[in-house]
Amino acid sequence: MSAPTGARGTVGVVGPGAMGLGIVASLVRHGFRVAARDIRPEADARAAAAGATVLGSPAEVARAAPIVVVVVVDAAQIDEVLFARDGILASGSRDRTVLVASTVDPDYVRGLPARVAAAGVTILDTPVSGGPARAAAGTMTIMVAGPREARERCADVFAAIAGRTFTISDRVGDAAGTKIVNNLLAAANLAAAAEALALADALGLDLRATADVISASSGASWIFADRVPRALDADWHPRAAARILAKDVGIACDVAARAHADATFAQAARRAFVDTVASGYGEDDDAAIIRRARERLARER
Repeated sequence: MSAPTGARGTVGVVGPGAMGLGIVASLVRHGFRVAARDIRPEADARAAAAGATVLGSPAEVARAAPIVVVVVVDAAQIDEVLFARDGILASGSRDRTVLVASTVDPDYVRGLPARVAAAGVTILDTPVSGGPARAAAGTMTIMVAGPREARERCADVFAAIAGRTFTISDRVGDAAGTKIVNNLLAAANLAAAAEALALADALGLDLRATADVISASSGASWIFADRVPRALDADWHPRAAARILAKDVGIACDVAARAHADATFAQAARRAFVDTVASGYGEDDDAAIIRRARERLARER
């Protein structure tokens, strides 16, 4: 791939999937070279079409890029990206900064700096929020925690991929904790929206009219406005798959249990999302929880 006009150096993206592909596109648009890698050939192909150079392993990405964004599904995949035989630490390249953009348990993220320090790698805790459309537009939200010097080194990358950057603290893991708190509320809000629309359905109400009233009233939320219209259009194309939010609210419940914090609503949302996934909708958009709530109520009536 030839360098874009005004190229600003190379950034790696490991995991150019739903969110990662938008990160690739935003970086390219802002003049960065991008080195990308995914375990799925179709994701690599989309990254190449967006302007990235696709390499053969995370190690090759780390050799090409001093800053690497890791945006994979879970902690097991992050471990693979970092520590596998062809992982980032196997590159032999020092002075690398790895941005952990996945939604994972804060305690897991807090443990990473000590595990990578001997390899000359710095971890920044940088979970993202906003969905694939905002990632592609460069308007998503990013939460950042970690050493100040590393944050400053990555400032241009943050500006390219996010509309808002929140500096949480100097302590790796605090941004992951913030993201988990946010996702607890997102899951509970969406599960409650599903319950409300199922009730509206049972009462014989017009669901679009009901949704319009809610959107202009005290029951409104960002996730309601984002998910409900596509649920009412039966558009289940996965912008954010149901299995991902099921995973995220599960992490929130586990974190809350360790902190001895009440998670009544999160536990209820977790059950609703687990049921949605178990019903075969895990790869659908997480708005499928609304379809599943209506199905449950129709079956019980």
